[in-house]
Amino acid sequence: MRTAPARRVRPDTAEQILDVAERLVQMRGFNDFSYADVSAELGITKASLHHHFRTKAELGRRLIERYHRRFAEALAVIDRGGAGAPAKLREYVALYADVLRRDRLCLCGMLAADFDTLPRPMKLRIRGFFDENERWLAGVLEEGVRSGSIRLRGSARDAARMVVGALEGAMLLARSYGDAARFDAAADQLLAELVG
Repeated sequence: MRTAPARRVRPDTAEQILDVAERLVQMRGFNDFSYADVSAELGITKASLHHHFRTKAELGRRLIERYHRRFAEALAVIDRGGAGAPAKLREYVALYADVLRRDRLCLCGMLAADFDTLPRPMKLRIRGFFDENERWLAGVLEEGVRSGSIRLRGSARDAARMVVGALEGAMLLARSYGDAARFDAAADQLLAELVG
């Protein structure tokens, strides 16, 4: 007896869904994209989307987790490079600049704009992303203060919060003007204030 051919399932469908959803959130925000947008772009049914991500909230949570993991990996690469604090700060800024040059914004920055409308699990993960960035930056800034290459007027923690806020805001303004050079100028000024 002949069996029916096995249905070919692409094992990377969930990743493809996350890729498209991430780009849509980074360009439009979480509340301005739907499963229909993703299914149309990938040529799959909405039922297939629901098979991988039962709800949009689950999809959002997984987007943040993946973005957070990838960002943490990028920070680990910076740390392994063995450069001093000023170089680490420049590499950190470059992570934001690279996203902006692809005509996107930081995923968690975009989600923060929709914060009040998001489910609690997403809110907690957004905060976790920013908390980890601030901890990493505070460590870099403290390292720089110890070596004499960074100057701070307040605590490293407060300076780290300022850096994250300034970069997120600079991205938004640069995008609203369609001018990445605005981000570069703001980032350069920010670094000049910190690097001694």
